[in-house]
Amino acid sequence: QVQLVESGGGLVQPGGSLRLSCAASGSSFSIYRMGWYRQTPGKERELVAVVPGITSGGTINYGDSVKGRFTISRDNAKNTVTLQMNMLKPEDTAVYYCHVLTTGYADYWGQGTQVTVSS
Repeated sequence: QVQLVESGGGLVQPGGSLRLSCAASGSSFSIYRMGWYRQTPGKERELVAVVPGITSGGTINYGDSVKGRFTISRDNAKNTVTLQMNMLKPEDTAVYYCHVLTTGYADYWGQGTQVTVSS
């Protein structure tokens, strides 16, 4: 079992910045991929950014709408990921969910954190 604790989020004006963090904990797990997705009412959850695990290979992937504005980073020792969100737009308003896919292909989701971009 993996527990995810999210922090960050809130209200910011257009053009501003926010940082989201997610810490994964549990016993005997190995991360294949970790990152962030977001969802707005009536829409499907969409990719924001994901980073591969230490041994899984692959590259960081960003959703098309956030490329060049958001940056994801991972602290392997602490099993945390941080999403730095710059140049925020009103359309970035959503609930952001942390996600972990383990090497055993088990999915875990955080409880979600609200990001609101509004003047």
